[in-house]
Amino acid sequence: MAEELLDQARDLVDGQIDFEGQKLAELLTTVILSAIGLVAFVVGFFLQDIALALKIGLAGTALAFVVIVPPWPFFNRHPVKWLPIGGGAAAAATQQNIVIDEKMFAQH
Repeated sequence: MAEELLDQARDLVDGQIDFEGQKLAELLTTVILSAIGLVAFVVGFFLQDIALALKIGLAGTALAFVVIVPPWPFFNRHPVKWLPIGGGAAAAATQQNIVIDEKMFAQH
């Protein structure tokens, strides 16, 4: 039973994220932290309360952490399709063509 719980926790933490998901995560991080920083500065400036500004900034950072760090499924909408492992009989039978500077080369 403990092993099943450990496997579920491992599956939750070991999520996948693709290259487009990384780009989205970087964009979300920049937008969330910039917006929260601006809001914290404006509120702290107008209310003249540095403690409130720091609390808003800390809450916004926690929000960014919750949105960005877990491997949410929307970060893996474009999974990478890797080439098959070479060296086997199937790989020896297939021929791949590579185009470099408009010249085609056959790779075995």
